[in-house]
Amino acid sequence: MTEQTIRVSISEASRLFGISTKTIRQAIKQQAITYIVVKGRYKLNFASIVAWSQTSTRRKNIFYQQGIGQYAEQWKIKNRKYSPSEKLIQKNTPD
Repeated sequence: MTEQTIRVSISEASRLFGISTKTIRQAIKQQAITYIVVKGRYKLNFASIVAWSQTSTRRKNIFYQQGIGQYAEQWKIKNRKYSPSEKLIQKNTPD
């Protein structure tokens, strides 16, 4: 099974995480977010944006207040494959 990389534009990342495009561009300049350029446009690696967004308490709070994080409690995903229990998370986490 090959892993698919999710890529988003700067404006999409801005909307998803509730932060400005300027903040995203600063992170790109600091090489905190990985990306590729397709037809002259940045396509950002979604996993790297998530990791970067969690490195700052301020950005993390904005994500949960203004970004898609504010909807996480409403999703109530029941499929364990996509919403594992705390026990499964701890069991699969390397020490």
